[in-house]
Amino acid sequence: MRSSSGVALARALSAILSLLSVVSGSVGVGRRVSKYSFPNDFMFGVSTAAFQIEGGWNEGGKGESMWDTYVHNHPEYTADHSNGDVAADSYHLFMDDIDMIKSMGVDHYRLSISWPRILPNGTDNNISYEGAKYYRTLFKELLKVNITPVVTLFHWDMPTPLMDLGGWSNPAIVDFFEDYARVAFNLYGDLVKIWTTINEPHQHCYNGYGKDYFVPALKSHGIGEYLCSHYILLAHARVYRLYEREFKPYQKGIVGITLDAFWADPKDPNKPEDVEAAENYLQMHLGIYAHPIFSDFGDYPSFVRERVNNMSSLQGYSRSRLPYFSDEEIKMLRGSADFFGLNHYTTYLMSPSSMEPDWDIPSLDQDTGVKMEQNLSWPRPGAEWLTVNPPGFRKLINWIDDKYNSLKRIPIIITENGMSDKGQTEDYERVSYFNEYLNQVLLAMYEDGCNVKGYFSWTLMDDFEWNDGYTTKFGLFKVDFDSPLKTRTPKLSAHNYANIVRTRLIDFDYIKPPSEFNRLLE
Repeated sequence: MRSSSGVALARALSAILSLLSVVSGSVGVGRRVSKYSFPNDFMFGVSTAAFQIEGGWNEGGKGESMWDTYVHNHPEYTADHSNGDVAADSYHLFMDDIDMIKSMGVDHYRLSISWPRILPNGTDNNISYEGAKYYRTLFKELLKVNITPVVTLFHWDMPTPLMDLGGWSNPAIVDFFEDYARVAFNLYGDLVKIWTTINEPHQHCYNGYGKDYFVPALKSHGIGEYLCSHYILLAHARVYRLYEREFKPYQKGIVGITLDAFWADPKDPNKPEDVEAAENYLQMHLGIYAHPIFSDFGDYPSFVRERVNNMSSLQGYSRSRLPYFSDEEIKMLRGSADFFGLNHYTTYLMSPSSMEPDWDIPSLDQDTGVKMEQNLSWPRPGAEWLTVNPPGFRKLINWIDDKYNSLKRIPIIITENGMSDKGQTEDYERVSYFNEYLNQVLLAMYEDGCNVKGYFSWTLMDDFEWNDGYTTKFGLFKVDFDSPLKTRTPKLSAHNYANIVRTRLIDFDYIKPPSEFNRLLE
């Protein structure tokens, strides 16, 4: 079915392509292009998350997610007092989304299933027929046009009834998540061959359980974030082994996890204490999730275990605030991924600190003992936390590659990378961001030998950006949230990304900003 919004989208695409023909051209002699090209089998895609784009919050038998419940009860929580009730209305306009993906020539689409849309109560005794049908229709429509769905099971929208039980701080959640995954594999495993269990456990646990920056906003600092991390890791491993045992023999798919990391640069690389602080930060914020799965030894990194144990003892606790895995759980976790999904956006400068004014006691911040700062000379085009430093991407990929021997056998897939701005369609900063960050991926692949096999931009279109509401824009396509049709309009970055996908090269001159803009950047 072709919606009126889809017709508007087609017209917008045609108009912007005509405009761009004036300011750009094909790769040719004299143009500044990347030294290396992406292989023909390199996966190019775009990413979204169900709660951020779908809307339809109470349609089709869907239950409430914890984000629905929390922002309805606390409208002041988001920067613009908004919620995800309608968002980009992809629940109704998913065919328009597919048109956008097709227009860029990418062949993979990373999206998530809303847990409460198919299991309204969170448990497998009540499956929503309409919710189940929605995703099956979406996956089929993607496959019809040769777009491979890459599906995340949990992208932060836990069913409210399970959050009421404690969410990821309750060990029972491991069973509930395994039940949910079994339903999803049974419903869609014939269509979906690439699965991600969890998106960004670090951000979810640190900011949702240790702090109140994300829902569930528990502020159980120093305890909640570790319980969340522990049971998320166990839930991931249980689901991986479930698929390996019951589904992989005939569905022939792969399962991984998506971890996130800022790059940690020493504030002063000539100071050993700053170099050590950067390493400590990466171990506490990335290694805590990656080491149990991807290392040869499994379990938490030794630095993480010793640090939290010692801090817990000094604070008078009778046991470590970081739970222990059993030998059986360590074995279950080790090797429980067919790829390393990596989300990356920015770099911070690191130096040691025993206490900062905004740290809670106890907390992951205090346990880490590292002060994070931004380099004020780097561009910051949108969100306060995101400065642009492309070399940090290459350094991060190399750090992961060096730490984990398993990545010689399984690939790294960049599952999110992108930049926020104010929402302009002439988004020259985003064009530059993707060019420069993708070039760092090429350098990591060809000059450093890192096993990177795919890249997904964040995000397909402007969306509900969690507690920022609709004030922060990451999309390749602009969404008019005030329009009844949620009209989508391609930005310059969409056209630029399409050119990279088509040519497998980065043409740094494909879209040139006007000279006036260049002067502003100087």
